[in-house]
Formats: sequence, structure tokens, C-alpha cells
Amino acid sequence: MSFPKKGKFLPFGSGGDGIHMDDLSFAMVISLALRRSIGDSHPAIKTAAKWTGANERTVKNWFKGKYGPSGEHLVSLAHHCDEVMEVLILLAGREQLLIGVRLQDLEERLVSALHLVRFTARKSD
Repeated sequence: MSFPKKGKFLPFGSGGDGIHMDDLSFAMVISLALRRSIGDSHPAIKTAAKWTGANERTVKNWFKGKYGPSGEHLVSLAHHCDEVMEVLILLAGREQLLIGVRLQDLEERLVSALHLVRFTARKSD
């Protein structure tokens, strides 16, 4: 998920308009980040429940935007889900910290690509 360099804007809307976080509740912002990251299916709910140790009913409410996670659950979600981490950084007004999150993601993707290239090269030998 990519955010603009400035402002509190989530690229979730149809037609490219997106959604401004200022227009949403905390619970809805977290809901959008979770659904963007892992989907809105029952397995996604089970995954988030496993990450946090929360009850599935509680997690369903997070996905609906009815309630937001608090405390330990929020930290667990941010640990496992880059989109939630990015939203928290934006909500805190610390956009400059996003570069670190993005660099780590880029590094992981590059390492995966390198492993794939090496694996493919070995198979062709």
C-alpha cells in the first residue's frame, strides 16, 4: 500500500478519489487497512485473531469498523500488518517515519526476488 508523501489520505476509494482519514473514525481507518492488507474473508478474520489472541467476534467488529482495537491488540496488528503500521504512523502525524517502513518492505521484496532468480538459475544449469 502506498501513501502520498504528505497528508492523511488513503487510496481506497473508487474512481481514484480515495478517502481522507479526517473524515473517518479510528475504527474505520483500521478496518480499511486490515481489509486492504489481508482481505475481508473468514480466513482473514481468523488470521487477525491468531495474530492478536482476540476473540473472532471482536475481530469481526474491527473489520466492520464498529470498534477499533486497543492496546496490545493494536500493537500486534501493527507488528504483523504493514498497512496498519502505516496508518498508525499517519494518524500520529509522523509521516517522515514511513520511509523506514517502506525501505524494510523493499529490502524484503528484493531478497525474495534474488532468491527466485538464483533458484531459477540453478534449475536451468
